[in-house]
Amino acid sequence: MSLRDFIIFVLVCAVWALNMIAAKVLVGELHVPPIFFAAARSALIALAVAPWLLPMPRPHWRAFVVGVLMGGGGFGLMFLGLRTAAPSSAAVVLQLGVPMVTVLSILLLGERIRWRRGLGIALAVSGVLLVMWDPGGFELSTGLLFVAAAAFSGALGAVMMKQLEIVRPLRIQAWVGFASVVVLTPLSALLEQNQFAAAINAGWPFLLILLFSALIVSVVAHTAYYGLIQRHDANLIAPLTLMSPLMAIGLGVWLTGDNFDTRKAIGTAIALVGVFIIAIRQKVSPEKAVMLRTRV
Repeated sequence: MSLRDFIIFVLVCAVWALNMIAAKVLVGELHVPPIFFAAARSALIALAVAPWLLPMPRPHWRAFVVGVLMGGGGFGLMFLGLRTAAPSSAAVVLQLGVPMVTVLSILLLGERIRWRRGLGIALAVSGVLLVMWDPGGFELSTGLLFVAAAAFSGALGAVMMKQLEIVRPLRIQAWVGFASVVVLTPLSALLEQNQFAAAINAGWPFLLILLFSALIVSVVAHTAYYGLIQRHDANLIAPLTLMSPLMAIGLGVWLTGDNFDTRKAIGTAIALVGVFIIAIRQKVSPEKAVMLRTRV
């Protein structure tokens, strides 16, 4: 990998990490309703990449479901979790998406699992559970359960995406945005209140975070990521994505004052080792490497 491409990759991971912190500030501190924010974000994505919306990928129903799972499900649930979860912990729990993609590929696509992948899955799940566990109350963190559900939604969407006809990434982005708006808008109207008042009260931070999350994270960073996947071996790219949760942990401790104690540090190390084992299990195809990055 050239120095230029490595710098691009570091910037992409930094953008993904910053998105976690920005979302936490918006829904956790400025109290913008999370489903409303996810809907607004999806609408902006759909508007930005509207020229790529048609023709609709086939089968049509699967394209719509993939869009909802990867956009509305993934981000809506993550934002719900970030109301109470720390960004550093949420960044670790989101790594469950990698073993989830592997397990779902076995169940839905008939792929086989070998002992190395089994070990990686076991380590990743064990580490994440250690991060999620609240020893004081002997219960799992509710916020992190929402984040885990977001990881599952994104993983299921990624596996189902493999069953679509081959389409350009921007067309997938367009349907992620459009389908999510269709589902999230009525959900926000039904379950949330004073959405626009909260956005207005948040002021410029709401607009800036919305633009950053929709355009910089989804349109710019992911397009750059797909370009890197095309130019380099996937088994080189996939493990390097672990820079993103590590950056999110550091930024969470620094910017939002996350409590990152020994238990969480050990759990993080175990989880990331498991994800690394899964990611480098063999020389995977570019399509599978894209599936490892389930956040859109």
